[in-house]
Amino acid sequence: MSFFNTNDPHWTKNQKLLLRFFTFYFIIQVVPLDWKFYRELFSIKWSALNFYDLFSLTRYSPVFFSFTGYANWAIAALIALLATVAYSFVPKKTEPDDNKIYYLLRAILRYRLAAGVIAYGLIKLFPLQMPYPSLSNLHTNYGDFLPWKIYFHTLGIAQPYESFLGAVEVFAGLLLLFRRTTTFGAGIIIGFIGNAFGANLAYQIGEQVYTAYLTVIALFLFIYDLPRLYNLLVLQRYTLANPFRLSLDQRCAKLKSAFQITFVVFLLGLAISTYANYHNAAYKIPQKPGLSKAYGFYNVREFRLNGRILPYSDVDTTRWQNVVFEKWATISIKTARHIDIDRSRGDGFHADDLDRNYESAGVGDRRYFSYEQDSTRHLISLINKNKKYSSERYRLSYQRPNDSTIILNGVNEKKDSVYAVLEKINRKYMLLEGRRKPIKL
Repeated sequence: MSFFNTNDPHWTKNQKLLLRFFTFYFIIQVVPLDWKFYRELFSIKWSALNFYDLFSLTRYSPVFFSFTGYANWAIAALIALLATVAYSFVPKKTEPDDNKIYYLLRAILRYRLAAGVIAYGLIKLFPLQMPYPSLSNLHTNYGDFLPWKIYFHTLGIAQPYESFLGAVEVFAGLLLLFRRTTTFGAGIIIGFIGNAFGANLAYQIGEQVYTAYLTVIALFLFIYDLPRLYNLLVLQRYTLANPFRLSLDQRCAKLKSAFQITFVVFLLGLAISTYANYHNAAYKIPQKPGLSKAYGFYNVREFRLNGRILPYSDVDTTRWQNVVFEKWATISIKTARHIDIDRSRGDGFHADDLDRNYESAGVGDRRYFSYEQDSTRHLISLINKNKKYSSERYRLSYQRPNDSTIILNGVNEKKDSVYAVLEKINRKYMLLEGRRKPIKL
């Protein structure tokens, strides 16, 4: 039995109350009534638009009194309940057509859900959400990752699979744009986003509220055809689709067409800008190129602090053990010193490379530094990317006596002199080599 009467034009009293409640509830949850949405909308620099501006708009959900998580759902439900009770006392000349209300509510939810899943599908289709692990991450012990980073790396190393998952999301979202295929799209999303909700809980990713939000909308849409599906697939009875279709006057039909065109243009703009970001400048990865021909893993053969040689030690919290130069302007240094992990998710769009912290977020074991280089004077200036250690800095000169050696010499933020001889280790990585050819280690 369905919550709502989708075949008979006559609705019971309880079904009417449920419809009123859910209409008020989803209007509050879906339609941007929150002024902060418009603040974000009007703060967009359309002359220098980036994909993340459009992506952020698709993540809208109301926030009441700075509450977080499911508390906002509870407030929306309370407001909807009060509105439903108040509506029942309002004198009405004629009863509204409940089938029309249900039809319009489903239309609103279809487009809201489509925007959400297509946006997330695009950043998987063009693998931006889970980038390939950095070289520093490949040299980090498994146990030194937070659970969410393990999950992101698990998908990030299989980028064709990540793209496939994105294609499924985009396909399901496109099905929602057509009334006749809505149930199929909603069914796919329930399985797909429902699984993502479970992963969010298990891996502590932090997006469980939003994934639950999308899943609830998909469930509401799926319920529409649930009785007919049960009748057809389980009871194996002759079943007809609901023939109800909203008839619109000319003015409303034009408004509908204008909205549909605007929505499609928005999705096209999001798709094009997402591809452009993937092709030109992946938003989670720093953009400044690193030191020329320095990319690789380096053993610290010799290390001196204030002129005193420190022999290699696994427990010395000062002595550098190894160093990684990334292709971009990031250096990571391994020491035995405890690290207070950056527990953010490295999300968001940042113009400054120092703030692009996806590579270092959720990672212990290594210290990550963004750096500026002066190739003329052979100088690099390092700043710790972890905001908890933003005062940790180095100003170092570098020499390259041969292709496999880099000598760093300079001072740290405490004015201690630092001298390190880095020796490149040419390692083979199974993730890069693959398994279809013989490999000698």
